[in-house]
Amino acid sequence: MKPEESLRIENIVASAKVTDALDLPSIASNIEGAEYDKKRFPGVVIRMKDPKIAALIFNSGKVVLTGAKSVESLDRGLAILGDLLRSLDVSIPDELTYKIQNIVTSADLGSTINLNKIAVGFNLDKIEYEPEQFPGLVYRLEDPKVVLLLFGSGKLIITGGKNTGDAKRAVERIISDLQKLGLL
Repeated sequence: MKPEESLRIENIVASAKVTDALDLPSIASNIEGAEYDKKRFPGVVIRMKDPKIAALIFNSGKVVLTGAKSVESLDRGLAILGDLLRSLDVSIPDELTYKIQNIVTSADLGSTINLNKIAVGFNLDKIEYEPEQFPGLVYRLEDPKVVLLLFGSGKLIITGGKNTGDAKRAVERIISDLQKLGLL
Protein backbone atom coordinates (compact mmCIF):
# COMPACT_ATOMS: atom_id res chain seq x y z
CA MET A 1 0.00 0.00 0.00
CA LYS A 2 1.32 3.43 -0.91
CA PRO A 3 1.79 5.83 2.05
CA GLU A 4 -0.84 8.21 0.60
CA GLU A 5 -3.34 5.33 0.64
CA SER A 6 -2.58 4.54 4.31
CA LEU A 7 -3.76 7.99 5.48
CA ARG A 8 -6.36 7.75 8.21
CA ILE A 9 -8.01 10.59 10.11
CA GLU A 10 -7.67 9.87 13.83
CA ASN A 11 -9.28 13.02 15.23
CA ILE A 12 -10.76 16.31 14.07
CA VAL A 13 -11.12 19.19 16.54
CA ALA A 14 -13.42 22.04 15.57
CA SER A 15 -14.91 25.05 17.30
CA ALA A 16 -18.23 26.82 16.88
CA LYS A 17 -20.05 29.79 18.38
CA VAL A 18 -23.69 28.80 18.83
CA THR A 19 -24.95 31.78 20.86
CA ASP A 20 -23.74 34.58 23.17
CA ALA A 21 -24.35 32.85 26.52
CA LEU A 22 -25.43 29.44 27.78
CA ASP A 23 -26.84 28.27 31.11
CA LEU A 24 -24.56 25.31 31.79
CA PRO A 25 -26.33 23.95 34.92
CA SER A 26 -29.62 23.89 32.99
CA ILE A 27 -28.04 22.16 29.98
CA ALA A 28 -26.31 19.60 32.21
CA SER A 29 -29.47 18.75 34.13
CA ASN A 30 -31.70 18.48 31.04
CA ILE A 31 -29.52 16.50 28.63
CA GLU A 32 -29.14 12.84 29.45
CA GLY A 33 -25.53 11.82 30.04
CA ALA A 34 -24.21 15.39 30.13
CA GLU A 35 -21.31 15.86 32.57
CA TYR A 36 -20.72 19.11 34.44
CA ASP A 37 -18.37 19.58 37.36
CA LYS A 38 -17.10 23.14 37.25
CA LYS A 39 -14.38 22.39 39.82
CA ARG A 40 -12.83 19.94 37.35
CA PHE A 41 -13.72 21.51 33.98
CA PRO A 42 -15.40 24.84 33.10
CA GLY A 43 -17.84 23.38 30.59
CA VAL A 44 -20.49 20.74 30.00
CA VAL A 45 -19.28 17.58 28.27
CA ILE A 46 -21.70 15.66 26.06
CA ARG A 47 -20.44 12.37 24.63
CA MET A 48 -22.31 11.31 21.51
CA LYS A 49 -22.39 7.67 20.43
CA ASP A 50 -23.13 8.08 16.71
CA PRO A 51 -21.10 9.84 15.53
CA LYS A 52 -18.60 9.18 18.33
CA ILE A 53 -17.83 12.81 19.24
CA ALA A 54 -17.46 14.76 22.46
CA ALA A 55 -18.95 18.26 22.60
CA LEU A 56 -17.45 20.66 25.13
CA ILE A 57 -19.95 23.44 25.79
CA PHE A 58 -18.93 26.68 27.49
CA ASN A 59 -21.07 29.44 29.06
CA SER A 60 -19.67 31.91 26.49
CA GLY A 61 -21.74 30.12 23.83
CA LYS A 62 -18.65 28.52 22.35
CA VAL A 63 -18.46 24.81 21.65
CA VAL A 64 -15.52 22.54 20.89
CA LEU A 65 -16.17 19.26 19.08
CA THR A 66 -13.52 16.56 19.31
CA GLY A 67 -13.16 12.93 18.34
CA ALA A 68 -14.63 13.16 14.83
CA LYS A 69 -13.06 10.83 12.26
CA SER A 70 -14.48 12.66 9.23
CA VAL A 71 -15.85 16.05 8.21
CA GLU A 72 -19.24 14.36 7.64
CA SER A 73 -19.36 13.08 11.24
CA LEU A 74 -18.42 16.58 12.41
CA ASP A 75 -21.35 18.00 10.42
CA ARG A 76 -23.69 15.41 11.95
CA GLY A 77 -22.35 15.96 15.47
CA LEU A 78 -22.88 19.73 15.31
CA ALA A 79 -26.40 19.23 13.89
CA ILE A 80 -27.25 16.82 16.75
CA LEU A 81 -25.88 19.27 19.32
CA GLY A 82 -27.90 22.10 17.73
CA ASP A 83 -31.08 20.00 17.96
CA LEU A 84 -30.36 19.13 21.62
CA LEU A 85 -29.90 22.80 22.54
CA ARG A 86 -32.99 23.88 20.55
CA SER A 87 -35.03 21.23 22.42
CA LEU A 88 -34.12 23.18 25.60
CA ASP A 89 -35.42 26.40 23.99
CA VAL A 90 -31.90 27.79 23.56
CA SER A 91 -32.05 30.35 20.77
CA ILE A 92 -29.40 29.40 18.22
CA PRO A 93 -29.18 29.80 14.43
CA ASP A 94 -30.73 27.16 12.19
CA GLU A 95 -27.45 26.85 10.27
CA LEU A 96 -24.52 26.25 12.61
CA THR A 97 -20.98 26.50 11.26
CA TYR A 98 -17.69 25.41 12.72
CA LYS A 99 -14.03 26.09 12.11
CA ILE A 100 -11.61 23.18 11.99
CA GLN A 101 -8.77 23.81 14.44
CA ASN A 102 -6.78 20.61 14.02
CA ILE A 103 -6.89 17.39 12.02
CA VAL A 104 -4.73 14.54 13.32
CA THR A 105 -3.94 11.90 10.70
CA SER A 106 -1.84 8.75 10.71
CA ALA A 107 0.07 7.21 7.81
CA ASP A 108 2.59 4.45 7.15
CA LEU A 109 5.65 4.83 4.90
CA GLY A 110 5.68 1.05 4.45
CA SER A 111 9.25 0.53 5.63
CA THR A 112 11.40 1.27 8.65
CA ILE A 113 13.41 4.50 8.67
CA ASN A 114 16.62 5.54 10.42
CA LEU A 115 15.71 8.54 12.56
CA ASN A 116 19.36 9.30 13.42
CA LYS A 117 20.28 9.66 9.74
CA ILE A 118 17.15 11.75 9.10
CA ALA A 119 18.06 14.02 12.03
CA VAL A 120 21.51 14.56 10.51
CA GLY A 121 20.19 15.04 6.96
CA PHE A 122 17.31 17.41 7.65
CA ASN A 123 17.45 21.14 8.31
CA LEU A 124 18.03 21.31 12.07
CA ASP A 125 15.81 24.35 12.69
CA LYS A 126 12.82 22.35 11.37
CA ILE A 127 13.28 19.22 13.52
CA GLU A 128 13.48 18.07 17.11
CA TYR A 129 14.91 14.67 17.90
CA GLU A 130 15.72 13.62 21.44
CA PRO A 131 15.26 9.84 21.56
CA GLU A 132 15.82 9.79 25.35
CA GLN A 133 12.78 12.07 25.75
CA PHE A 134 10.48 10.88 22.93
CA PRO A 135 10.88 7.99 20.47
CA GLY A 136 9.84 10.03 17.43
CA LEU A 137 11.39 12.75 15.32
CA VAL A 138 9.37 15.99 15.20
CA TYR A 139 9.46 17.64 11.77
CA ARG A 140 7.79 21.04 11.29
CA LEU A 141 6.64 21.89 7.77
CA GLU A 142 5.79 25.39 6.56
CA ASP A 143 3.67 24.31 3.56
CA PRO A 144 1.37 22.77 4.58
CA LYS A 145 1.76 24.20 8.08
CA VAL A 146 1.69 20.91 9.99
CA VAL A 147 3.88 18.93 12.36
CA LEU A 148 4.91 15.39 11.45
CA LEU A 149 5.94 12.85 14.05
CA LEU A 150 8.12 10.22 12.38
CA PHE A 151 8.81 6.88 14.06
CA GLY A 152 11.48 4.31 13.24
CA SER A 153 8.73 1.84 12.28
CA GLY A 154 7.86 4.10 9.32
CA LYS A 155 4.61 5.19 10.96
CA LEU A 156 3.76 8.91 10.93
CA ILE A 157 1.37 11.18 12.77
CA ILE A 158 0.46 14.46 11.07
CA THR A 159 -1.04 17.11 13.32
CA GLY A 160 -2.09 20.72 12.85
CA GLY A 161 -3.88 20.24 9.53
CA LYS A 162 -6.77 22.57 8.77
CA ASN A 163 -8.23 20.57 5.87
CA THR A 164 -8.14 16.94 4.77
CA GLY A 165 -5.68 17.66 1.93
CA ASP A 166 -2.95 18.92 4.29
CA ALA A 167 -2.00 15.40 5.44
CA LYS A 168 -1.70 14.08 1.87
CA ARG A 169 0.54 17.00 0.90
CA ALA A 170 2.64 16.48 4.05
CA VAL A 171 3.15 12.77 3.27
CA GLU A 172 4.11 13.58 -0.33
CA ARG A 173 6.59 16.15 0.99
CA ILE A 174 8.20 13.81 3.55
CA ILE A 175 8.55 11.05 0.94
CA SER A 176 10.20 13.52 -1.44
CA ASP A 177 12.54 14.84 1.30
CA LEU A 178 13.53 11.31 2.40
CA GLN A 179 14.11 10.15 -1.18
CA LYS A 180 16.34 13.18 -1.89
CA LEU A 181 18.51 12.14 1.07
CA GLY A 182 18.51 8.49 -0.05
CA LEU A 183 16.78 7.48 3.20
CA LEU A 184 13.65 5.84 1.76
